[in-house]
Amino acid sequence: MIDAVVIQPGLNTEEPSAAGISWAAVAAGAIVSCALTFVVLAFGVGLGLSVVSPWGGAGVSATTFKIGTGLFLVVIAMLSSSIGGYIAGRLRSRWIGVHGDEVYFRDTAHGFVAWALATVLGAVLLASPATTLLGGAATGSAQGAVSSARSGPMDGYVDTLLRSDPGAAQNSGQNAASESRGEIARLLTSSLSKGGDLKPADREYLSKVVAARSGLSQPDADKRVNEVVTQAKTDIDAARKAAAQLAFWLTASLLIGAFCASLAATEGGGLRDGTWRRKTAR
Repeated sequence: MIDAVVIQPGLNTEEPSAAGISWAAVAAGAIVSCALTFVVLAFGVGLGLSVVSPWGGAGVSATTFKIGTGLFLVVIAMLSSSIGGYIAGRLRSRWIGVHGDEVYFRDTAHGFVAWALATVLGAVLLASPATTLLGGAATGSAQGAVSSARSGPMDGYVDTLLRSDPGAAQNSGQNAASESRGEIARLLTSSLSKGGDLKPADREYLSKVVAARSGLSQPDADKRVNEVVTQAKTDIDAARKAAAQLAFWLTASLLIGAFCASLAATEGGGLRDGTWRRKTAR
């Protein structure tokens, strides 16, 4: 037997006409979050440049710099997302006749959507400037001078391979060495870029070229090739690990930013409706 549903007189069962989301408030919070991210990021880059030094024993270590950069990304996410979420919650329209739990959920959604919009805008608008600023802070002024010259990533290793005795520079075949640079760079790039190693035939050929261009004996040329290839693989592995660590820090900062934006939006919405003090007391 089905019980009949009795509607009490005076009970409002109609859905409120106001929209469940205020896009203007969400957009305002997202824009504020993006602006604060860029401002704090620029300030942090200035601090990073002040602690990085090209001189040995001066400035912070590479490990300290990496950890500091990761923590700074988390601080940026917490600050910008909290303020952006608060703006989104405080500026949204007031809902009349909506249950308190539903209001709390909508405020949380406002903060989360504002964070998501800010993240998308930041990826589109701030990716290039942020990459440039962080790259300048990480590499320092010396690396910036190298980057200004149109050199490939393997040119430094090629220079080391073809380095000859200054006293014998005239007899080392400088023109032939210049012609061999492109071939050696392509050989190293194709062999090492995918985490592989030089093939035995390529290594033997490279040793012969180094011996012919630099004036070294064949055993010395073999030793130089081994040292340079090992150094190149070490540098590539270090760059890979640094990129992985940065990706983990970015993921952590994004998740923390989403939480802070959602929480701040509930606080802003409670202050907007005048219910924040009652929530705190309860």
